[in-house]
Amino acid sequence: MTAVSIFSIPGVPDITSGDDLARILGDAIHSHAGGIAQNDILVVAQKVVSKAEGLFVDLDEVAPSAEAKELADQLGKDARYVEVVLRQSSRVVKHFWHPSQKEGTLICEHVSGHISANAGVDRSNVGGENRVLLLPRDPDACARRLHQSLQARFACAFGLVISDTFGRPWRLGQVNVAIGAAGLPALRTEIGNLDAHGRELSVTEPAFGDEIAAASGLVIGKASRTPLVMIRGLHWHEKPGCAGDLLRNQSEDMFK
Repeated sequence: MTAVSIFSIPGVPDITSGDDLARILGDAIHSHAGGIAQNDILVVAQKVVSKAEGLFVDLDEVAPSAEAKELADQLGKDARYVEVVLRQSSRVVKHFWHPSQKEGTLICEHVSGHISANAGVDRSNVGGENRVLLLPRDPDACARRLHQSLQARFACAFGLVISDTFGRPWRLGQVNVAIGAAGLPALRTEIGNLDAHGRELSVTEPAFGDEIAAASGLVIGKASRTPLVMIRGLHWHEKPGCAGDLLRNQSEDMFK
């Protein structure tokens, strides 16, 4: 039998620009979990990573472009907000009006390659009506830095995932997904292994990073102020990778 423990770690204060996030998270882990054990996995909410890096934008300081104004008119959005979304995007995948929400949606590819609504530009829990928070431009690099700092402090091998909340094509609701990872394989492969009936597997590749991020969502909430989750009881033998390994190449886009 395999048992996995998932628990949020309290004691993380409100994070502000310039905070030493690794030290703050490490202190909470030391106080409330007794440290990090071999093969533990930490899941860190993207929002605290972005806050520590000061990735805030004041909409009052944003001058919207003609493209942003046109999209804002079509979608019932603030043109300044749309401008920020466009600046964070390598492309707009789709935009559409959503009657039940009384405003439209922009599905964008963030400059990091992750595809989500509004390129992950967030207006909730960021401290001000005209303030927004951006995704890191390289979440995997953020994960590596955090991982290295915490590894130096706790001196053991563990995994770390930076999570954000995304919707999914053709499904309602949102789940946490991995946008940054270090110390573990974000994508595992079963290709070449045999199933229970001896049939060789040809396409099975579990999204380990996303499975971990989604599991963390069971113990955190929007208002819970628990941006740090620890998962114990999982093991892996593959080389560590990054969340970028989960991104599908545009040449494989089946919805064009």
